[in-house]
Formats: sequence, C-alpha cells, structure tokens
Amino acid sequence: MINLILGILGVLTGWFALIFGKDIYKNRENLENNSFVVNSGIGLVGNFFDTLGIGSFAILTAAFRGFDQVKDRIIPGTLNVSCTIPIVFQAFVFMKAIDVEIVTLVTMILASIAGAYLGAGIISKMDERKIQLIMGVALLSTALLMVSGQMGWMPIGGDAIGLTGMKLALGIFGNFVLGALMTAGIGLYAPCMALIYVLGLSPAVAFPIMMGSCAFLMPVASARFIKEKAYNRKAAIAITLSGIIGVFIAAFIVKSLPIGLLTWLVVAVITYTGGTLLYTVLNDDNDDEIFEKASV
Repeated sequence: MINLILGILGVLTGWFALIFGKDIYKNRENLENNSFVVNSGIGLVGNFFDTLGIGSFAILTAAFRGFDQVKDRIIPGTLNVSCTIPIVFQAFVFMKAIDVEIVTLVTMILASIAGAYLGAGIISKMDERKIQLIMGVALLSTALLMVSGQMGWMPIGGDAIGLTGMKLALGIFGNFVLGALMTAGIGLYAPCMALIYVLGLSPAVAFPIMMGSCAFLMPVASARFIKEKAYNRKAAIAITLSGIIGVFIAAFIVKSLPIGLLTWLVVAVITYTGGTLLYTVLNDDNDDEIFEKASV
C-alpha cells in the first residue's frame, strides 16, 4: 500500500513539475532581480533543517526578509512552490522507513490536501499587509510551539501507530486546518507533531504523517500559487535545486547534530522575524485595512 501511495505521489509531483516548468520557461526572460546564489544557500540550509524535523518555512521566511530576497506578499507562495519537490524527496525517504496504519495516514493526508486547496485560493489573493500580519502571528506561534517542545511542555505521545473513532475524526479535522494554514506560510511540522502527540500516537509516526501531508498538499497548493503568479520564480528555482541537496545531506550523510542548541537558535531568529513583521503592520498608517475580509 505504501508503494501505491508513493506511486500516486510521484504522478502528482510530475504534474506539478510540468506546471512549474512551463511557467518558468514562459517567463524565462522576466525573472526577478534577486540572487540565485543567496537563494540557493537559503534553500540548502532550510531544507537540511526541515529533514531533521526542525522545519523550513520559518527559517526561509527569516532568510528572505533578512537578505531582502522575496517581497512579503509572495513569501507564502514562494515557500510552497520552492519546497514542494524537496519535501516529496523527504516523504519518499521517511514513509517507507517508519510503520504507520494506512487508514490514519491516508485520511490525514487527504484532509491536508483539501485544506491546502482552499487555503491557497484565499492566500494567493491577499494583499501584502494581511500576509505580513498572518506570517508575524504564525512565526511567533511556531516559536512558542518549538519552545514548548524544548521545555517538555508538550505531550510526549503514546505508542499507537493508528487512530480510530473520535480520535481519527479529530486528526482529520486538525490536519485539514493545518493544511490550510500551511499555505499562509505556517509550517505544518511543529503543529502536526503536537496534534499527533495529543492524540496518543507514537512520536515516530509524526514523520510519515507530517511529511506525507506536506508532500501531497504542496503540489496542489503550489499549482494554485503558480496560476495566480503569487511566487518568486528565481528563488523557487534556486531553492528547489539546492533543497534536494540539503535533504540528501541530512537524510544520508549527517549522523548527529546538537539539535537542541540549533532549535533554540531557530527560535531566536524566527521570534525576531515575527516581531519585525508585526511591527511593520502596526506602524502602518492604514491599520484599519488589515481586518478587511480577503476577497476570494
């Protein structure tokens, strides 16, 4: 069954790659004036940490803003498009290596896809200030989740490899919400891990569920961002290529790292970035516009 799921994922990724490639070729003479080299470095580091379970979206967002590479309005789309293929690579590594009950895996993945399809249609049409507000709150929330994990405040999980009944329903609903939020630039890993622990699943099961969810939802969401032209093409090319290398290094070469120390460093960086985003929003003269309903 896992081989069938991975086969479907391969076809879905091929469909996304075709859409991505056609858009890049069509706009090859009008790529953005940012640095391919800088974005390659960002992509390699971000996806390296992603494979270790720390997550990449918060790191990439901080780097985009720190190195002035991607406009705030299109950061969510750029995150999703550029990380799609590297995360699919992760899914192929981890979904075959860890045992998880198929019904739980499939239903939670399908829920995340549905949430992402809905979320991408909304986020891709939002203005820059709404995006800044959402990302600021998202980064600070992610930092809080990471601190909770480091301090042992989160549940430690159980030993189950699958869910049934009400717990399965809660897992499906939770992953639907997380899929929608991911299209706003909110990384799925930390909140999905918290959800899995609360529901009593084994911590190891978090990896195939969260990586499988991301791998399946991202081609769908990213195709919508491409259609709406809501992403940075040059950054997406650079991060896709270097991100694959980052995943390979983390999965097959690196044996050990001081993950606890690195996580605290990431917390500090994303807290600062989230704070600066909210500072930008709160110091804008047109504060009332933030709360206008996004058109869909």
